[in-house]
Amino acid sequence: MAPSSYYAAKTRTPSARAQRDEELIPRLVELWEANYRVYGVRKLWKAARRAGIAIGRDQTARLMKVAGIEGARRSKRVKTTRPDPASARHPDLVQREFTATAPNRLWVTV
Repeated sequence: MAPSSYYAAKTRTPSARAQRDEELIPRLVELWEANYRVYGVRKLWKAARRAGIAIGRDQTARLMKVAGIEGARRSKRVKTTRPDPASARHPDLVQREFTATAPNRLWVTV
């Protein structure tokens, strides 16, 4: 970047978009916190529209990213199998020896 371009950009007044962003970010953060910090882009955008803020969905996403806020993510439940020690077990007829001496001598099924 040329020095003259750098200093011109540095001394230039903020654009209308930057000014509006500075105005909108605190309002979006306030809405997000009022909704328990769980709203994502779609719900925050709709809440902002209901609050009378004229804003687009993509603009909401961009400003949320700038503000460092994000919606809660639902994760899948981890299901683990824990055997009941009191339940009956199938008998171990091969005594944990799964090698057969010849074909068709040992069959193991569930």
